[in-house]
Amino acid sequence: MAKKRFIAGATCPKCHAMDTMALTKENDVEKVTCVNCNHQMTQPEEHVSVQVRKNESVIGVFKP
Repeated sequence: MAKKRFIAGATCPKCHAMDTMALTKENDVEKVTCVNCNHQMTQPEEHVSVQVRKNESVIGVFKP
């Protein structure tokens, strides 16, 4: 299980709760999850974004 780091002062865009956003990183993709309502946002690192074609979403990038 990935280690969660909470983001001080962050507000959830869905439930508007403050200090409930936790950051995790899986397969070079940063995921922010609200521990209050479970809303999730993802942002791949730049080198991952380059490998993704438009109109597709990233599940993960295999690194041999």
